[in-house]
Amino acid sequence: MHSGVLVSAAVSAVPSTAPAVSRRPSALWLALLAAPIATGANAPVLILPDMARSLGISTAGATWLVTVFAWSMTVGTPLFAALVRHRGLRAALVTGAVAALAGTALVAVSPWFALTLVGRAAQAAGGAGLVAVAMNLAGSTRRMGAITAGFGVLGAVGPLLGSTLAALADWRASLAVSALALLAVPAVWRHIPRTGSQPTPHTTPFDAVGAGLVTALASALVLIPMAPLTGALVAAAVVVPLAVHVRRHPDGFVPAAVLGSRAFVSSSLLAFAFSTSYFILLFALPELARRHTDWSTEAVGTGQLVALLTGSALSWLLAASAARLGHRKVLTVLIVLGTAAPLTAAFSSWGPALLLAAAAAVFVATGSNATLSVHAAQPAPASQRPAAIGLFVLCYQLGGALGPALATLLVLT
Repeated sequence: MHSGVLVSAAVSAVPSTAPAVSRRPSALWLALLAAPIATGANAPVLILPDMARSLGISTAGATWLVTVFAWSMTVGTPLFAALVRHRGLRAALVTGAVAALAGTALVAVSPWFALTLVGRAAQAAGGAGLVAVAMNLAGSTRRMGAITAGFGVLGAVGPLLGSTLAALADWRASLAVSALALLAVPAVWRHIPRTGSQPTPHTTPFDAVGAGLVTALASALVLIPMAPLTGALVAAAVVVPLAVHVRRHPDGFVPAAVLGSRAFVSSSLLAFAFSTSYFILLFALPELARRHTDWSTEAVGTGQLVALLTGSALSWLLAASAARLGHRKVLTVLIVLGTAAPLTAAFSSWGPALLLAAAAAVFVATGSNATLSVHAAQPAPASQRPAAIGLFVLCYQLGGALGPALATLLVLT
């Protein structure tokens, strides 16, 4: 989310680590580069049973296509942040585009569940790379808000679009819509210099051990809802060596200065909580509506779409006015609504209240991604801000990985 271009003091600036460019990509191009991945993530919400029947597995088994997608985005985000840090934005853009294209092609032709999982993982990893590039080029909270609002809008469209494409063509077509992000690659490429992708090139060798430990920890955490004992034991086994590694390599894959920042830790934990709550509600809402209302599947999908679009649009307004409101007021709004949304969904049997809870959940999740990411990265040294953003988004994406699995445990089974 960094451009190297000074932002007016009236706007809460995102810390700059990207190259100085004569003209940044427009916020619309950046949103198109990043946001379609949210459609790909949410497209299976209403068609999991169709996917399961086609692949000859249970609906709970088909949830793995969602979980693996979210897991790959989770671990891919900090890895691509490291690629930006060490090799620059062009390398990340090309690598992300190739992975997204290859994964989409694999999903389109694979007749087997296991191979489809591989394709979904490649799609998500590539999308994580495109998101990393977009966030590093944003340059301000307002432009970051446009990107995250795009996430919310296309994520909101995802369930109904997935259902529509599955009815008109095939469920595989609904999983291919994230490839729309590739349309923005040429426009973004033109605004990235061929050399000097960072003001101060990072010369420290890539920390493969740190990256492996972070990947193992994130994978273990994602595994906990499906295999609680195994996931918890693996996570516990990884935490200690990761902590030791960070102490010995303070400028490695997980910079010690980032973990030592109270702003980073508090912002990341809140983003994780808000994201988990949102994704649980997103996948649970159709079943909750079926239990408590007489709405048709189409009515549920349409209502969910309207609710999520409304929440996403309001989140952009929050990001755009964040500098004027101040961090404390923004945080208060996020915490109050972030608490109210899951409580409403848990205890209300009134259909419109469920939709209001969905709107509040996406507003909080999307708004926190835009505003708290800025707050999390500001204290970090300039050379470590891509790593700070990558780790922050990892925490947010963990919610996307855990949410569908927890929804299955709590509601769908």
